[in-house]
Amino acid sequence: MDTVYPSPGFHFKVVFDGLDSEAEIDTRFQEVSGLSVELTTEELVEGGENRFVYKLPVRSKFPNLVLKRGMTTTQASPLVNWAKDAIYHFQFKQCQVQVTLLNENHEPAAAWKFSGAYPVKMNISDLKAMDNSIVIETLELAYKTGERMEV
Repeated sequence: MDTVYPSPGFHFKVVFDGLDSEAEIDTRFQEVSGLSVELTTEELVEGGENRFVYKLPVRSKFPNLVLKRGMTTTQASPLVNWAKDAIYHFQFKQCQVQVTLLNENHEPAAAWKFSGAYPVKMNISDLKAMDNSIVIETLELAYKTGERMEV
């Protein structure tokens, strides 16, 4: 019987379908957050029933997808240009984003797909002369739908 271990969360890649980016720098991130979904509910109170309220499902709610990586200044990034076009120039081009968790053989262990994604926030970490740390570039994306895919 094979022992099954939980997957480590440090080996993953992010792919942007629909962007003109084949740059490897645009698939490497140090952190991805927002891989969750929540079912919103609406309470319904029934007249004469005081012991409980009904909670009825309404719709799925998705948080923004947040991607973090070390900022580079030597290579032009189509991903950064896409985000700047949306945020600074209000020119939106939606794309599909796929986040894939990889196993020790670099094969997909789990994957999430986000459709209709577009940038809503860019952030650069604080610059501090007394710290010995890299500058972190954060990109936050809103999207229409998200789902965990079968691999």
